[in-house]
Amino acid sequence: MNNMPNDDGSYNEYVGSVHVHSTYSDGSRRPEEIAAIGIRKGLDFIILNDHDYMAKQLHLEDEGFYGRLLLLVGLEIGERYHHYLAFGLNEMIIGTGLSPQQVIDRVNAQGGFGFLAHPFEKGMPFHEKSIAYTWNDLSVKGYTGICIWNFTSRWKERIRSPFHGILFALLKKQSLKGPSGKTLAFWDVKCRQRRVVAIGGSDAHGSRFKWGAISIVPISYDFALSSVTIHVLLPEPLSKKFHGAKAQIYEAMREGRLFIAHENLGCAKDFRFRFTGKSGTMAVMGQEIPFEKGAVEILCPLTAKIRLIRNGQIYRETRARKFSCEITEPGVYRVEAYRYLFPFGWRPWIFSNPIYIRSR
Repeated sequence: MNNMPNDDGSYNEYVGSVHVHSTYSDGSRRPEEIAAIGIRKGLDFIILNDHDYMAKQLHLEDEGFYGRLLLLVGLEIGERYHHYLAFGLNEMIIGTGLSPQQVIDRVNAQGGFGFLAHPFEKGMPFHEKSIAYTWNDLSVKGYTGICIWNFTSRWKERIRSPFHGILFALLKKQSLKGPSGKTLAFWDVKCRQRRVVAIGGSDAHGSRFKWGAISIVPISYDFALSSVTIHVLLPEPLSKKFHGAKAQIYEAMREGRLFIAHENLGCAKDFRFRFTGKSGTMAVMGQEIPFEKGAVEILCPLTAKIRLIRNGQIYRETRARKFSCEITEPGVYRVEAYRYLFPFGWRPWIFSNPIYIRSR
């Protein structure tokens, strides 16, 4: 997915899949195989987040460019509860025996950063008996953000029987639900207190499902890697040198200069969301500025139902590819975009990070 300059300060756009599992934990493909699939799917980067209690080691030796694709190695810390997606680590962290806050603190101590993973997931009613890996201690501090949209978690919540398994395996693109209302409400509240970055993840495993004589791979890497993606915006083209490229991707993730998309529903490249104040001040996703009157501009690559959200509530809604709206009051503004898919109706497609227009 090639980068293009645009009006938002000539940012360069790169698309990646994060929260991907390999054979180091409970995935079915090796890192180099996953990279090859990512190249075939047109991704620019992939970040592995294998489970700490299964991987035992932080396999930084697998990081690097695989052809044109950048492969990075993070970690998913946590076993039964409080799964934490960690990035930018230099050493392994085993979460066993640590409190959720201690995990966050140890990641930060290494100069890393992280996100609460699938904090309110419900689990699969069929086969897994609705076992959910939730985040229960919501008093924690110091995390960079929240993974608001996990493809695998949202998909499996609808599997209540073998019939539902077959149905939603066949219609996994069309039937995917967006981030849960509970997750979005929690995120919106936190964003009013401070900047809280949202990401989305594929949670790709490529696992084989066995039930009696049935043995299938319902969610392949080919599908999962282009399900829920993140699009990062970089001021400069991605460096061809590994360490520079890694720093660029992680800086954009820390800052929230990104949006989340269900890529299988339609290529989301070139979506933009920006604010321009009366004085000429400009802000893009993830940025925080003092309040002044101005306007936001939203650009979609395809016609969509566009919702401008302010402080967790719908502020304006329209059906278009391009939408401008006057801003006359401070708030935390973000965008949701939905694509119409006959006969399934409006399906969740793009979720932006906010622009924080704070009271002076």
